[in-house]
Amino acid sequence: MSMARKVYIREASYDYRRLKPVVFEMMDACGAHIPRGGLVLLKPNFLSPAPPEKAMLTHPLVVRAVSEYVLEKGGRPQISDSPAVGAFEKILKEGGFREALSGLDVRFSEFRESVPVAAPSMPYGIRPPFPKLELAKDAFDAELIINLPKLKTHAQMLLTLGIKNLFGCVVGLRKPEWHFRAGVDRQMFASLLVQVWAALRPAVTLLDGVLALEGDGPGKGGVPRRLGLLFASSSAPALDIAVCRTLGIEPGRVPTNEAAGKMGFHAEEIEIDGAKQKYPVENFGLPGQAMDVIFGPKRFHGAMRAHLLQRPVVNEDLCKLCGECLSYCPAGAIEKKDAEGKKESRLAFDYEKCIRCYCCLEVCPQGAIRAREPMAGKLVGKTIKAVHDLLD
Repeated sequence: MSMARKVYIREASYDYRRLKPVVFEMMDACGAHIPRGGLVLLKPNFLSPAPPEKAMLTHPLVVRAVSEYVLEKGGRPQISDSPAVGAFEKILKEGGFREALSGLDVRFSEFRESVPVAAPSMPYGIRPPFPKLELAKDAFDAELIINLPKLKTHAQMLLTLGIKNLFGCVVGLRKPEWHFRAGVDRQMFASLLVQVWAALRPAVTLLDGVLALEGDGPGKGGVPRRLGLLFASSSAPALDIAVCRTLGIEPGRVPTNEAAGKMGFHAEEIEIDGAKQKYPVENFGLPGQAMDVIFGPKRFHGAMRAHLLQRPVVNEDLCKLCGECLSYCPAGAIEKKDAEGKKESRLAFDYEKCIRCYCCLEVCPQGAIRAREPMAGKLVGKTIKAVHDLLD
């Protein structure tokens, strides 16, 4: 299926006098047709409570600029998401959204109600991985969706970009349920994310890469990095590929890009408009991502997950045993155990149960959990890669 392939990249800062006209120009360029009097849903990244300088959330001034654009065109903006952790109102306050959007006629509304959605049609008769989804009712009540992701790394998906941001339209604890259904298979989860995007089809995706997050994202384990860039397109798959190229990353390394191609949403020939002097970005820090090394009879897969696959590990010096990861883990793979020879408890992971969704890493308020590959997995992965290289 041929996708709209033009992606706009502009240099930007959070100086609002300069940011606003850049956002307006990019929205116009993407052909955003705002229905007069119509409800327009703005879907930012509201992962968890954090101030703007942590680079975990779409910056409040980007959200303000898009809100003003919608208002000037006669639309009714509603800003919604379903946070992974933390109260919605706390995110609005700590993230600076209440303050930044004060005086504007906008509505903040947390996603609370889901509606069943039949699997969207795939190009070329491709069968979608899941026959039915349950997504936020507000997304279907709106006449238009504007997708406002944040440029961040992601331990499971490598990067969280336009397609991944729409997983926030899965309401509340249904998120870990879907993680559990997809299991340890990254490509299955990526296919689910593409299916969610195909069901919602935002009119515009505008990504905040002014202050990005590199390293062990997408939560507090990541490191903010100023790139000074905004990206926009009417096609989220095209935008995601353009971001990868800007960062000097092979697009196929991001599972959602690969899944979109396999599901018929091709966006390889992309026209980039602007800011070419700013890329490729050098040495953008990615999370460690191991090669999948699950193979052979199923009876051995549990042991392989335990000893070979990349896995979450906890920094006990940072961990405060708050219990957020335990309550959110979809596989029930985390528990508190008494540490041998110590009075304090500690976190313990059951790596045979762990499905490597890294929800624990996302929701940890202290940034105490990281994704790390065991030595045995590194050795096996290198061996498999060497064999592949020889066969190629």
